[in-house]
Amino acid sequence: MIRYKVGRNQKRVIRIDKSGKYVVELVGEGAEATILGAFRGRNRDQIEIDIEVNHKAKNTTANTHIRGVVRDRATAKVNGTIKVFKGAQQTNSFLTEKILILSDKARAEAIPNLEIEADEVHCSHAATVGKIDEEQLFYLMSRGLKRPEAEDIIVEGFLKPCLM
Repeated sequence: MIRYKVGRNQKRVIRIDKSGKYVVELVGEGAEATILGAFRGRNRDQIEIDIEVNHKAKNTTANTHIRGVVRDRATAKVNGTIKVFKGAQQTNSFLTEKILILSDKARAEAIPNLEIEADEVHCSHAATVGKIDEEQLFYLMSRGLKRPEAEDIIVEGFLKPCLM
């Protein structure tokens, strides 16, 4: 397990690029964390990311964005949880998990969770698992690109926000 602590009035960017269990604890008032995760699975890769964002102090903020791509027979499971502890009022936290599947044999799960024990919070989550939009591929291919090149461009654009 990899653990990160963000203290009073600290701002931290945390990057995730491989399987594992990650815990981010916002332990001081005014703590802010941006968690960016990106991964690519191919062949028979098995990617499993478990991220837990714990708000333990009031007036904390976290934005968690995980994006991934699987192809061939790769599998991915992203399990994200926002926990707001009692007394952690004025918490703002958002979790998004997005996974693209590039082959019929690849598999992916995105499982977002909220556990909230305070009542003055703004928390939400979102998850998507899907394939590349055929219209996007058609557009790029109509401009002379081969399908693999068009897929690569779309994948790079999809992952870019989490690679910055």
